[in-house]
Amino acid sequence: MTTTAVRPQPAAAPLVPRSARVAARRQETHDTVTLTAQPADGSGFRFRPGQFTMLYAFGAGEVPISISGDPLVGGRFEVTIRAVGAATRRLTALQPGAVLGVRGPYGSDWPLTAAAARDVVVVAGGIGLAPLRPLLYRLAAERTRHGRVTLLYGARTPEDLLYVEQLQAWRANGDLDLHLTVDAAARGWQGHVGVVTALLRDAELGPATVAYVCGPEVMMRFTALELLRRELSPQRVFVSLERNMKCAVGLCGHCQLGAEFLCTAGPIHAFDRVAPLLAVREL
Repeated sequence: MTTTAVRPQPAAAPLVPRSARVAARRQETHDTVTLTAQPADGSGFRFRPGQFTMLYAFGAGEVPISISGDPLVGGRFEVTIRAVGAATRRLTALQPGAVLGVRGPYGSDWPLTAAAARDVVVVAGGIGLAPLRPLLYRLAAERTRHGRVTLLYGARTPEDLLYVEQLQAWRANGDLDLHLTVDAAARGWQGHVGVVTALLRDAELGPATVAYVCGPEVMMRFTALELLRRELSPQRVFVSLERNMKCAVGLCGHCQLGAEFLCTAGPIHAFDRVAPLLAVREL
């Protein structure tokens, strides 16, 4: 495996990655890996919860990947990657000491000020938990600034659930009220079976609750509609739309949704802003 470094580039070269070295690798599921990496030039790495990076796998290409680590820890960054194509397969195969290219961070962040002194519900589907994990770190670190914090998380099977030990630790510490569900149960699973939106029926939600949602678009749309039915304000329901990103700086147009370029104007938006766009088929 090549370890050829990319030379550090000035900020004036937004499409040229800088090199980062893998410090740790953790297998999350059969096809999903979390990498911890550090910029090779020693410049450190700072980001806000919800932002994403462009990761370059040498010889395979570049892909947008959300940052999934603790935003309060500087120097290194974590990314959780599912192997679904040539670039992501190459990235998930990297071992400690290997080098990859990184651009960013890019994009908007989860607006935590909206949740000050309010109850919070976080709804995640599948690998959509990864962009929400930095938000959960912040909520846990600033627990006294918020009311009740509830996480509703669903995956295809129990084996596809991410960060289970950490989620259980947060629940044990009283940092959040955790509810899990899977589409298909396995032997020994005693939790809920069904789509994640079904968990909303029993969740304690009030009109002032702030919601953060990430997952497949169909899941986010039905989750948001259920939250609105529960009288949450569409201005306090936030979703992440990371589809089709290619360049992260608004040049290629792949991320355009209506008049919005999601990489520069998003990807995080209040639902009242994007609901009309998500209702248009093939947009």
